[in-house]
Amino acid sequence: MSRIGRKPIALPAGVTVTVSDSNLVTVKGPKGELSEQISPIISVKVEGAEILVTRPNDEKEARSLHGLSRTLVANMVVGVTEGYVKNLEIIGVGYRAEMKGKDLLLHLGYSHDILMTAPQGITFEIPGDSGGLKIKVSGSNKQQVGQIAAVIRGKRPPEPYHGKGIRYAGEYVRSKAGKAGK
Repeated sequence: MSRIGRKPIALPAGVTVTVSDSNLVTVKGPKGELSEQISPIISVKVEGAEILVTRPNDEKEARSLHGLSRTLVANMVVGVTEGYVKNLEIIGVGYRAEMKGKDLLLHLGYSHDILMTAPQGITFEIPGDSGGLKIKVSGSNKQQVGQIAAVIRGKRPPEPYHGKGIRYAGEYVRSKAGKAGK
């Protein structure tokens, strides 16, 4: 039995969960509303103040979907209560970010500036003390927050020789030696 799939998901106060006949799980909370289509093999039940995710048998497909489905529902519950945050750091002379309304304007050493528009449910923030060298991506959907942070990082990934570029906060970039002499 899946160790993750067996764990019940605790429902905090102020969060409501509805499961439709087609296994569409909708979670509403203080930070918004999220919904996810769960496989029809897996059953999701709301019992009191917790959600139970069960599988009908021990076939390979049911086993593989059990832990995944439970984690997707748990991520939605955390997203509508606390939300998710990814922090990015910009390293490099002349590299910086600034807010342009709700959008993010990146100056990354190219001949042009890059304007990133915030999708629905995602907010960009530049902490005041960072001088435009830190970016905070936040939202209620874990997958969407991670994807947007990866797209921003992909605009100028950290390079191994000087370490310049955009990296996740706390990410270690292994340095390489440059040209060695004769």
